[in-house]
Amino acid sequence: MKIRFGYVSTAITLWDASPAKTLTFTRYQQLGEQERKDKLLEVTKQNLNHTLRMLYFNLAHEIELYRFSSSIVPLATHPEVRWDFVTPFKSEWREIGDLVKINKLRTSFHPNQFTLFTSPSKKITDNAVIDMEYHYQMFEAMGVRNNRAINIHIGGAYGDKIETIKRFHKNLKKLPFPIKEVMTLENDDKTYNAEETLIACEKETIPFVFDYHHHMANLCETPLEELIPRIFATWSHVDQHPKVHVSSPRNEKEYRAHAELVDLEFIMPFVKILREYGEDIDFMIEAKSKDQALLRLVEDMSKLRGFKRISGAAIEVK
Repeated sequence: MKIRFGYVSTAITLWDASPAKTLTFTRYQQLGEQERKDKLLEVTKQNLNHTLRMLYFNLAHEIELYRFSSSIVPLATHPEVRWDFVTPFKSEWREIGDLVKINKLRTSFHPNQFTLFTSPSKKITDNAVIDMEYHYQMFEAMGVRNNRAINIHIGGAYGDKIETIKRFHKNLKKLPFPIKEVMTLENDDKTYNAEETLIACEKETIPFVFDYHHHMANLCETPLEELIPRIFATWSHVDQHPKVHVSSPRNEKEYRAHAELVDLEFIMPFVKILREYGEDIDFMIEAKSKDQALLRLVEDMSKLRGFKRISGAAIEVK
């Protein structure tokens, strides 16, 4: 079994490299028309350059998984601003995409918690579609057609899980099929647990991105050992290994919050289950220390018997 490791958005090892520099709508309103255009271009250019820095950092460290920032383009989905962020930066988007394709990197986006299809409000659902289209448009601008995914949660229960999940399936029909094809779902730490999310994935033929930390915070009745084969089966129609999210609690009191690093002892019960199953898998690290947490976890895991480091960010498990 081979485990590859990735991280989220920003390599904190790099100086001033955030790919999520912002321009608030309040600030945008204070600017003149030309200043608005210039500022949008300036911030987006900076975020694209920093994204490139991240990819080159990843290549240098043999990190094959990476989650792009959802905030590369400021105010991209704001109803009073929505603008053409592709045409002015065709070469930059292509350069990013070429790096992904040539090096066969596995990339993804994770829209924020407001991108959901469970709300009874039509406006919220419509905005969710717009946000998914924005993320898909960035992939299209890169020219990346493989090794891409847009991951979301099911959303809130609104006091009635059964009726809400019905609404989720109904509202999801509003999402254009090409976007749904690259969509994944993740279990959350409060509402829809692993089994409930898995059932939704099976019904919609959507790959399930299992989050172990969320699972431990929001357990379901079925043992994880029984869920794993079904979770893996949701990936059978796509040309990718299953991907899971890995983090550990900050402390007992703040159990749902992510710690700076990944506690190897916390995740080992999960790793042992995966080891018995034996299928290659990708770990997206969601610890606060991002790339540093990834590299520390790879180093710590490689010291275990039967765990051999085979690249900067991959482990072979026997």
